[in-house]
Amino acid sequence: MVKKIHRSFNVLGSIALINFSDKTTLKDKKKFAEEILKKHRNIKTVLEKSENFKGRLRKMQTKHLAGIKNKEVLYKENDCIFRFNIDNTYFSPRLSNERKEVANMIKKDSEVFVMFAGVAPFSIVIAKNSKAKKVYSNEINREANKYGKLNLERNKVKDRVELVNGDIKKIAENFKRKNKKFDYIIMPRPNLKETFLKQAFMLSKKGTKIVYYGFCKVDEVKDLVKMIHQEASMSRKKIKIIGTKHAGEIAPYKIRTRIDISVL
Repeated sequence: MVKKIHRSFNVLGSIALINFSDKTTLKDKKKFAEEILKKHRNIKTVLEKSENFKGRLRKMQTKHLAGIKNKEVLYKENDCIFRFNIDNTYFSPRLSNERKEVANMIKKDSEVFVMFAGVAPFSIVIAKNSKAKKVYSNEINREANKYGKLNLERNKVKDRVELVNGDIKKIAENFKRKNKKFDYIIMPRPNLKETFLKQAFMLSKKGTKIVYYGFCKVDEVKDLVKMIHQEASMSRKKIKIIGTKHAGEIAPYKIRTRIDISVL
């Protein structure tokens, strides 16, 4: 009976995150949390997860249900290790395969710019799994940047990854003044109204590949592609869409879509 009350159950390191229906009582939530601890010895903490992320920094809201009171995670993927706080930083384990696929795209001696880098998972996976010359990792969340610095050291890539902290709009303007362009621009952007493609095109040159993550309904991918062409035109850039990919469902009939763009 208890198993029917929850909708999803994810594991990050030794922490289990659970989504419950609105009608679930606190008593049933705690009962299910205790069952998880008994059945899974590797799990030490059980938290209730809100489906919503707060603000531009995409901070998750969680509540402790059972086990050790801890919200700091040690998570492994793609031969990399990441430490972060669930409530203070954003991290999606569902993008693990995306990170590896993107790393496999990067050609030798390329310079890569990662926007919305969080605690640096894309940046680090690219540095460890490609022959990129250098990766620039941009994030506005100060707490995420603290963990990002620790993660660079933990994964021994601080010589190839440079943290560029701050608002992407200001960072892009600074790079523009220095005439700095990149071979690859990776955009695992938040689900926000603003696209930030203006900044990506500002930092691109002929041959630059942009990996853009957008959000739309299943039948609206063509509209997303059309929007990208319009933004490119506004930035006076000619582009070609290399491909589109369903990169995960975020809600019923709503998906994260990866669009690979080549600047001509």
